[in-house]
Amino acid sequence: MGQEVARNEWSNEQRRRYREKVVQNLDVFERMLVTSSFDSDVPMTGMEIELYLVDESLQPSYNNAAVLEAIDHPAFTTELAQFNIECNVDPRVLDGDALRTLEADVRSGLDAARAKAQSAGSDVVAVGVLPTVTSEHFDSPEWMSANRRYLALNDAMMRMRGEDMLIDISGPTGERLAFYSGSLAPESACTSLQLHLQVAPSDFAAFWNAAQALAGPQLAIAANSPFLCGKALWHETRIPLFTQSTDTRSVELVNQGVRPRVYFGDRWITSIFDLFEDNVRYYPALLPELTDEDPVAVLESGRPPELSELKLHNGTIYRWNRPVYDTHGGRPHLRVENRVLPAGPTVADIVANMAFYYGALYTFALEDRPVWTQMSFSAAETNFRHGARDGMFARLYWPGFNAVSPDELVLRHLLPAAADGLSKLGVDGDVADHYLGIIEGRCLSRQNGATWQLDAVRRLEDQGNDRYQALTAMLAAYIERMHSNEPVHTWTMPGD
Repeated sequence: MGQEVARNEWSNEQRRRYREKVVQNLDVFERMLVTSSFDSDVPMTGMEIELYLVDESLQPSYNNAAVLEAIDHPAFTTELAQFNIECNVDPRVLDGDALRTLEADVRSGLDAARAKAQSAGSDVVAVGVLPTVTSEHFDSPEWMSANRRYLALNDAMMRMRGEDMLIDISGPTGERLAFYSGSLAPESACTSLQLHLQVAPSDFAAFWNAAQALAGPQLAIAANSPFLCGKALWHETRIPLFTQSTDTRSVELVNQGVRPRVYFGDRWITSIFDLFEDNVRYYPALLPELTDEDPVAVLESGRPPELSELKLHNGTIYRWNRPVYDTHGGRPHLRVENRVLPAGPTVADIVANMAFYYGALYTFALEDRPVWTQMSFSAAETNFRHGARDGMFARLYWPGFNAVSPDELVLRHLLPAAADGLSKLGVDGDVADHYLGIIEGRCLSRQNGATWQLDAVRRLEDQGNDRYQALTAMLAAYIERMHSNEPVHTWTMPGD
């Protein structure tokens, strides 16, 4: 959900003081990277899953408050729209058979939450973009969750842009969606899987660079968002939609090269400080909320400061691999937050995506000759864009392969790397084989969430349904298969 704020209006003086405090936080953070002991003894992981709520007609259901009251569990919380909720999974080390335990825990948690949601008149769907959402849902006066942070964020972003947000996305088959929005509501259509990994300060740059290099193939094989407002667009439409729906720049600022708030990056880094320094240098504050903490005094007393202003500022800059500073149990720690993946299709697929990401990440971050020393940053960014647009049918660059399809790259190179990484993490061999086998099956069949949705809608349209009828019927079949927890590469078409 993000850090709460106490108001949604700030004076010019408060904004100036906030900027000064963020700079002070940054200076203290730089000192800490040299002098402090960060918690990095074990590779702790964490996960957040954003979910849709739908009503009996499979339309977005604006009742997350009632659903969360019924669920009554601290792991579930609000998201931006009233048709979204978020599930936070307890952090853990993924050694031994912990991946199997994780799958069982998440599945049982979602099953219990679904039963409670149904008692409140909604169902729960894990998907990158809900196929039945339309622009009319974004115009509803009740779209936003009752949360001061969301109201403040919406007001600040719209004020900074100074005009309505333009959503303009063209798919590879020629379909196009274009409309204006007077709020952040379209951003709420994007539901993601967020993966966290705790790392040491000295290792952060290597893990972040490896995550950036992996983002293109990672996204291509896991795409699950091909439809938006009735149009077949990118295989992972969530990527351009999130980018455009949070763009605070006017056309003129775009032409000047001002950085967007949703950003892949512009270079490989040498330290986590590079990213936080860029955040402070290039991005104006959206939520200039001040605290009373004196971070210098706290640090000199031997305790880790919260650096709340720096953390709040960082939380309003949406890098696809975001740096995170936090404290727990009286010690500071750093995390790489991977925000690339969509939610769904099943918990089995989600855990398989986790296993693939963490395994490959460990291998590539710890190599003697890292992959990012063999490819340009612009090549990694192009891979990311092509993976999002074309999914399984993308052409990607990788050192030693030149132009290669995602399935071939994963089968020939990335899966063995992921297996080596999981072994380094202490994951049992049979557990690694099981979850990486799901990724292998997806590549061999070339069926992920996006291709299944596209093929299902095409078949339903061939049977005489119009687009919206086909999308609704497809979503009904998707929900049934999602809750079966059979991996997406095994899914049959509706009616089969």
